[in-house]
Amino acid sequence: MELQQMRYVLAVAETNSFTRAAERCLVVQSALSHQIARLEGELGARLFERTSRRVRLTPAGEAFLPAARQCLDAAERAAAEVAAAVGEVRGRLAVGLIPTVAAVDVPAALREFRLRYPHVRISLRVGASEDLVEQVKQGAVDVAFLGLPTTARPQGVAARELARDRLVAVVAPDHPLAGEPVVDLRRLSAEVFVDLPAGTAGRVQSDLAFSAAGLGRDVAFEVTTADYVARLVGQGLCVAMLPTAYAHRLAGVVTIEVCDAPARVEYAIWSGFGSTPAATAFLDVLDIAAQDGPPA
Repeated sequence: MELQQMRYVLAVAETNSFTRAAERCLVVQSALSHQIARLEGELGARLFERTSRRVRLTPAGEAFLPAARQCLDAAERAAAEVAAAVGEVRGRLAVGLIPTVAAVDVPAALREFRLRYPHVRISLRVGASEDLVEQVKQGAVDVAFLGLPTTARPQGVAARELARDRLVAVVAPDHPLAGEPVVDLRRLSAEVFVDLPAGTAGRVQSDLAFSAAGLGRDVAFEVTTADYVARLVGQGLCVAMLPTAYAHRLAGVVTIEVCDAPARVEYAIWSGFGSTPAATAFLDVLDIAAQDGPPA
């Protein structure tokens, strides 16, 4: 079983196409198909169901995929460690972030990192804080930037607090509240809201604040990313509560201070059980020492 064969299997599984997988791997389709067929022969099981319309994993393929990823990750990490031993940082860097991260200018940090370490391949994953914590634990993400309520802290990972921020109300320019310098949660509780899905860290901070004040609210719109909030608010469909530093970047909406607003804490997190050379180098760009943050 060869690493290249595993790469081909992963490419087909991720693209659901032999043609697109071959393009990604920079090989002709016949060569890729031959190598996968050869691997299936060695394993004694088909990894893909192929029809004229689609390609999908068989149960055997589903079982093979996690182990194949682990093998490729281990091989990549071994090569990166060898390069680091001779003073060169290579390999991959997977960075996760919430859409509302404001404590770090991630593109600027990546630009500096890229200038220093041009041979590292970089991937970005945008997601919810709780999902990013799990991905760091599993090794799918090397470094992530989160936002959590002040009552929570990342568990099972190394963490560094970056900043604290309060939420502000975000309304359309023609909303009746748009001219107010400050509002409170009671006044906002009469509005229709857009927010992240229930149970997510970005939603919990607001839910806890309204609950603690003995108030309810109508969250009529749920979105999976805060990037879409401003578009709904700008149409006058709803109002929102977002971190101050992030909300001030938005166009076409008005922000209002909330006197009893909830707060959030932004963290940088990474594995507490041995970072890759690329992750350690990225933390250094952020002026964070990998050993400074023991797992919580």
